[in-house]
Amino acid sequence: MKHDKFDELQQRLQLHFRTIRLLRQAFTHTSYVNEHRQTAMEHNERLEFLGDAILQLTVSEFLYKTFPERPEGQLTRMRASIVCEPSLARFADLLDLGSHVLLGRGEEQLGGRQRPALLADLFEAFVGAIYLDQGLDAVRAFLTAHMFPHIDSDGGLLVKDFKSNLQEKAQHAGMGTIEYRIVEERGPAHDREFIVEVFIGDTSYGSGSGRTKKEAEQQAAAEAWRKLA
Repeated sequence: MKHDKFDELQQRLQLHFRTIRLLRQAFTHTSYVNEHRQTAMEHNERLEFLGDAILQLTVSEFLYKTFPERPEGQLTRMRASIVCEPSLARFADLLDLGSHVLLGRGEEQLGGRQRPALLADLFEAFVGAIYLDQGLDAVRAFLTAHMFPHIDSDGGLLVKDFKSNLQEKAQHAGMGTIEYRIVEERGPAHDREFIVEVFIGDTSYGSGSGRTKKEAEQQAAAEAWRKLA
């Protein structure tokens, strides 16, 4: 991962790492280290271990303060539904963390960049790196911006996956193949904006913009989904 990739990620997430080595470690998978033994690199498993504990603490604190009337058992179940592989993988996907991870060739070919277990571990490692670099307050600020707003009163995720919804609707109606096309890229590398148009068959049904391709695709899918509703 080049430094401009680090810069783009930090600017997009409004973070500034004092120790770039920690950030790189958070995004280094064991498969990459195994293929680059000649370089003195550390993989992210120890950071993942630390991040898991920090997430347990910070999510517990958030739930304790947000739902003062809830009993212990209910809070425990809510925490378990948030700090679990599917949820953490979804948060990592929303932040487009997978596009930055360093993978070995074999893991890359097996689709590791989209694998939920890898993405969940990556999210935990990233949280661990933020903690070591900047402390617990920085972790709280990061989660307050990027995780907590997506949690509903039952501990589930409020995030709607419009791409999946649109896929189901188009298949049900027999409309044809969905294709997302990047029609424009604006701004410098560290502050990029993507404009995406969604086609079903040969017809354009919507467009969207975002700081990542995935975000722009979701916006386009949302517009198309609303048109077809």
